[in-house]
Amino acid sequence: MATYLMAPETACSLLAGLEAHGVRVGIGGGWAIDALLGRQTREHSDLDLWVEAPELEGLFVVFAELGVDRIHPWPGDRPWNFVLHDGVSRRVDLHLYESLGDGRLRYGSVSAPFLFTTDDVSGRGEIAGRPVRCERPVFALANHTGYPARDVDRHDVPLLCARFGLEVPEEYR
Repeated sequence: MATYLMAPETACSLLAGLEAHGVRVGIGGGWAIDALLGRQTREHSDLDLWVEAPELEGLFVVFAELGVDRIHPWPGDRPWNFVLHDGVSRRVDLHLYESLGDGRLRYGSVSAPFLFTTDDVSGRGEIAGRPVRCERPVFALANHTGYPARDVDRHDVPLLCARFGLEVPEEYR
């Protein structure tokens, strides 16, 4: 499998393209943690985006214009979570959610949903000086637990916890 590295300028150019077309997204994953920290602390292979399902058509238009238009099969892909890429350095892990109209958001299937709130993805951070909307610290931490920790997670979680005074989860001690 190829290793992709996404420079902060690349992430920013993707976000600028989406913003220019009125597509609202929130940053998740490792870039969200670095955005919350206000600096890049490690290399990133992709850009995780939280996207409200009705925004998907606009996102596809923007990414097709930018050449990020190939579906990258990934173990565990589902209709609400899949990867688009350009085959070089721009790889985007999409996380589609649906608003339930009362501040709650649903990610996943109707029969086994993951519920969260608009507040969870209303954090503020920056990537390469560009202000971005991202996961809030507690939500970012929760999204890094419940699965076997990877090296990048072991890097990210202690930094996030130290910066925001969060308790380091047991699996990271």
